[in-house]
Amino acid sequence: MKMTWRPQYRSSKFRHVFGKPATKENCYDGVPITRSVHDNHLCAANPRFIAVITECAGGGAFLVLSISHTGKVDPHHPRVSGHRGNVLDVKWNPFNDFCIASCSEDATVKVWEIPKHGVLKNITVPWKELQGHSRRVGLIEWHPTANNVLFSTGYDYQVMVWNLDAPEQVIKNPVRSISVHPDMVLSMSFNMDGSRLATSCKDKKIRIFDPRTGALLQEANCKSHKASKVLYLGNLKMLLSTGNSRWNHRQIALWDQEDLSQPLLQEDLDGSSGVLFPFYDPDTHMLYVAGKGDGNIRYYEISSEKPYIHFLTEYRSHLPQKGMGIMPKRGLDVYSCEVFRFYRLVTIKSLIEPLSMIVPRRSESYQEDIYPMTAGCEPAMSAAEWMSGMDKGPVMMSLKPGSKLSDPLSDLTSGKALSSSLDSRQPEPTNDLQAWQNGEAQDKSRSAVTNGRDVMLCSPPKTENELRQVFYKQQEEIRRLREMLSQREVRIKQLELEIKNVKNSQSSH
Repeated sequence: MKMTWRPQYRSSKFRHVFGKPATKENCYDGVPITRSVHDNHLCAANPRFIAVITECAGGGAFLVLSISHTGKVDPHHPRVSGHRGNVLDVKWNPFNDFCIASCSEDATVKVWEIPKHGVLKNITVPWKELQGHSRRVGLIEWHPTANNVLFSTGYDYQVMVWNLDAPEQVIKNPVRSISVHPDMVLSMSFNMDGSRLATSCKDKKIRIFDPRTGALLQEANCKSHKASKVLYLGNLKMLLSTGNSRWNHRQIALWDQEDLSQPLLQEDLDGSSGVLFPFYDPDTHMLYVAGKGDGNIRYYEISSEKPYIHFLTEYRSHLPQKGMGIMPKRGLDVYSCEVFRFYRLVTIKSLIEPLSMIVPRRSESYQEDIYPMTAGCEPAMSAAEWMSGMDKGPVMMSLKPGSKLSDPLSDLTSGKALSSSLDSRQPEPTNDLQAWQNGEAQDKSRSAVTNGRDVMLCSPPKTENELRQVFYKQQEEIRRLREMLSQREVRIKQLELEIKNVKNSQSSH
């Protein structure tokens, strides 16, 4: 029998993905991050705003900052402060960048409208108030494809389904209440079309429900894995859970969504005690696992065939994260090949640090192969259609700049969009002319952005300190642009000389 040689390595576009933390001036500094011990993300982001739960006396509040409001945050920055108890979770509406839901120890869920220019004064009156839980509400989740459908769960062990299209401002009755869990729900995750809801519970079991009827479809009862967080892995028909092994090692486990009797795979990670937050990107099939209380983020590639999970590498930082938000795909900087962005909450520094996951590519042009069609910002159906029994997958969009399907503001990234294109990517010797033309095209396409800020979305500086910050940032931007201009002028001269030399050598032959 003839032996065939097979290479041991696996070909992958993402094997060299690396984490690039934002520079100090592109972080959000001086944010009084909550001291709550709740194991939630505590932060949420979209292409326009970042929301973070803050520490405050009397009642609960969270901060909403314009995504370009980087640098030092004013300690008296207005907040969203209508809750009577500590805020435990915040989530942006996936179909409306100016709508955010929050839940609190005061047993209510509130939905807020954020003004287009950001929060200029304290907001205390919500658009909707949901009163159904008898104890504090710890977790909320929006339906991924139906408009204005919100799920909440709390210390009364109930999972409640809310229709925000209801006319009244105070909604007292959920459309469905799921009463199956014997203890507190620790996480909720939907499959791609929102027809299945997976939960992890304090009893360490994973359950799968029909979210519309509340019917329990599956229940995992695995003694070797105590699950704390669970996540649907896009269209792979698999679930991933993080938790602890029998020996209390932190562990990840992979499950077949049709059979929760035994995990497909279990992998011990380390002996630390912090909760592991899993994040999955269905476009790249990449899984990120971030530990609470440490600065590490491990990342993997997932495949539908054995061995299922392929470890790529680990981002390490000496600054521990307490929680983290993630930017939707439509808010990424496609020109720098950014495929994922975290917002790490670094409590010891009162800092929110953006962390970009970058695919290293030489070209500065749009890379079609790493940005497939992705879930967009349009709902696939109304709340009434979903209630009536309809299931639909997400409405897809292209991330290609100028694409008709994409959100017109999807290219506005955190204040580093322009500066990162200037100082982080040195032009390749062979492609300089093309890169320069690309850069010029980008500058034209981003004419509405000044100093990495969107003129239309930014509120004018109100204090002398803010004005001074804006002035310094503009000075820095002018310095960078001048530097870049002189570099490109030098390069043009070099290229002209090279062309002259080539012509001379050809004529001499």
